[in-house]
Amino acid sequence: MCEDNQTAVTVFILLGFKGLYSYKILFFILFHFYYIVVLNGNLIIVVLVSISERLKIPMFIFLKQLAVADILITTTIIPMMLDIILSDTKEVSVAGCLIQIHFLDIFEVVQCIVIAIMSYDRCLAICNPMRYNSIMSPDVCRKMIAASWLLVFIASGELILVWQLQFCGLNYIDHFFCDFGPIVELSTSDTSLLLLVDFILCVVFVCIPFSVIMVTYIIIFYVILKISLKSGRKKAFSTCSSHLATVCLFYGTLMTVYMGSSGDSSHIKNKFYSLLFIVVTPLMNPIIYSLRNREIIQTLQIFLNICK
Repeated sequence: MCEDNQTAVTVFILLGFKGLYSYKILFFILFHFYYIVVLNGNLIIVVLVSISERLKIPMFIFLKQLAVADILITTTIIPMMLDIILSDTKEVSVAGCLIQIHFLDIFEVVQCIVIAIMSYDRCLAICNPMRYNSIMSPDVCRKMIAASWLLVFIASGELILVWQLQFCGLNYIDHFFCDFGPIVELSTSDTSLLLLVDFILCVVFVCIPFSVIMVTYIIIFYVILKISLKSGRKKAFSTCSSHLATVCLFYGTLMTVYMGSSGDSSHIKNKFYSLLFIVVTPLMNPIIYSLRNREIIQTLQIFLNICK
């Protein structure tokens, strides 16, 4: 319960990009255009993989899930951000904020798991090509995808602790969306258990998948270096180059967000790091895979010819 001189918070006020609102029309146009590009780019991947038989192979099936997660993350944040840009600030109910945090965590963790699964897929394709098709069958792929979503929803029990938080007095959040850190800072409840659970989940769903990725790529590079022909090494590396670029992009921006946020008290820099993660990854994934995969380009050309 709140103390006598404190008022229970029912809404949070997101301050957005205060100090930059003289350019809000430019910001709105820029991010609205970005949102359209991200949606279209990732939707194209989802549609192409769904309708094309030639793309129904493990790498593209997992890429489709990555595109779905990118769409969901940007849709969870960008429309609210556009509203904040136009109105300067935005009131969001406590329940609405907690729900946004919950879904953001789910979609980000799904990305971590899917990227780790994709690294295992690439490792099998390079290190054990003769048994690849039998091991990574369509049924196995479906089970892996279902498990990645199921594990996240099971682990979302953290939300029970989040919903028990109390907020009294201050309700201003210097951010453009409801982020976990600022919300916990505003809480007047004891957050020690919540932070412990959050740390454990971070280790399980972020650090462990990253460790899996590191181990698989150590194995991949070891196998590639053992290939005697230069053309063979180049061909083997090309099969995982797109995924490696995605790994570097995703974890590079993710580490920038958390390392920058933990080591810097500047809200402006924290917002910039968060914006970097939200903007760069969903935009670059379709570009990386579209430019580096002949199958996607050819399938897109066929699709466009049919639509004419």
